[in-house]
Amino acid sequence: MPPIAQYVFNGIVTGGILALPTVAFSLLWRLLRFPNFAVSTYLTVGAYAALALNAGARAPLEAAWLGALLATGGVALAVDRIAFRPMRDRRPFSLAIASIGVAFVLENVVRFVWGNDFRAYDVPVTRAASVAGLRIGHEQLLILGVTVALMALAQAFLLHTRLGVAMRATADNPLLSAVKGVPTNHVIAVATFGGGALAGGAGVFLGLDASIDPLMGGGIIISVFAAAILGGIGSAPGAFAGALIVGIVEETGTLIVPPTYKTAIGFVIILAVLLVRPSGLAGSRS
Repeated sequence: MPPIAQYVFNGIVTGGILALPTVAFSLLWRLLRFPNFAVSTYLTVGAYAALALNAGARAPLEAAWLGALLATGGVALAVDRIAFRPMRDRRPFSLAIASIGVAFVLENVVRFVWGNDFRAYDVPVTRAASVAGLRIGHEQLLILGVTVALMALAQAFLLHTRLGVAMRATADNPLLSAVKGVPTNHVIAVATFGGGALAGGAGVFLGLDASIDPLMGGGIIISVFAAAILGGIGSAPGAFAGALIVGIVEETGTLIVPPTYKTAIGFVIILAVLLVRPSGLAGSRS
């Protein structure tokens, strides 16, 4: 059996993959006042968009990843305009149910176009390095490096740009922001595009770390939901920390329970957070 340090490292990589959709899920929830479960399928869309560019158009994976960001951001923006914007004044529960319907539709579109077979990117096979007894793959280091860089950029955008400040103001009080002249529809559009792009990029990482199939995004939505709850809704650093914790707990948890029960670990985390600290790590108890 590999040492527990290997499970912890694998959990950090898993947390890095979860971090991008968790930040998107958390920030969009805070901004739009409903949990957008379609974010899970944006991962799948991003993975297959990169597959079309990489395996179909023979583009290098780096270019395919950038293309996936644009494609998934565009899909998220189209979904918002068609499905969510006309329902903006509805109750959050109605919008959450609509997002589940969107996820179902997108998943089946992917099935129709690409089928149900497992697929992989056309990338060179590299041997994992051994460092202090740990097996560390080149792709794992790439995932962690890009994730940390994107998290830093997202936080800098939210704190130090006019649009980021407008986004936070809209999330705190949309009515007052609109009265003050903040272009709320433009802010929501930018946030939706960015959230979709982050989720799509994570889908490429997930396909690179494991395999590509139409259910890949839906399979981690509970983990994303748990990480968002744990980190505190609306906090990018909290979402990042929550994703890392969930990733580590899920991977090390397989030392005790079979891997098929990893989803149950996410449910346990959600229940524990709601009982002990409903506001999450970065939230205020008040």
